[in-house]
Amino acid sequence: MTDLITNGRELRLPDGTVLPCSMGRSGLIAAADKREGDGATPIGRWRLLHVYCRADRIAPPDTALPLTAITDRDGWCDAPDDPNYNRAVTLPYPASHETLMREDGLYDLLVTTDHNTDPAVPGLGSAIFLHCRHPQGKPTAGCIAVDRAALIALVEAIDVDSRLIIEA
Repeated sequence: MTDLITNGRELRLPDGTVLPCSMGRSGLIAAADKREGDGATPIGRWRLLHVYCRADRIAPPDTALPLTAITDRDGWCDAPDDPNYNRAVTLPYPASHETLMREDGLYDLLVTTDHNTDPAVPGLGSAIFLHCRHPQGKPTAGCIAVDRAALIALVEAIDVDSRLIIEA
């Protein structure tokens, strides 16, 4: 598999399959205009970097990407003034962060992207993930989300050259 292409409402796979998906509550935005907490999904071509999995809820998928089992000590820093902004952190963590072990199941399986990572520019957005979709298809905080079963299959099909392409 190579590229996953989305307009925020559907995700198109290389074989022509189309999956419903969710995007940020504020819609799509140019990556240069993305700001922390704006609820928008950045348009762009993003490498898929790392898979995180709640092994207590789903079997770890067979994937070509690095895989980490999520524990209650895993978080993601979203504090623009912190040196670990837009990076995985170990909880408890003193700065603002997301907890990866969520009760709602949305992060039972997630894939990190390289949005704002090299280097992470303070305030230009963090935690743009590909993750599990809310059962009612509710919007995300800026990520792209697909149904859990579809995400498992995607994670098993992607490779190190795969990209998430978000287009208007």
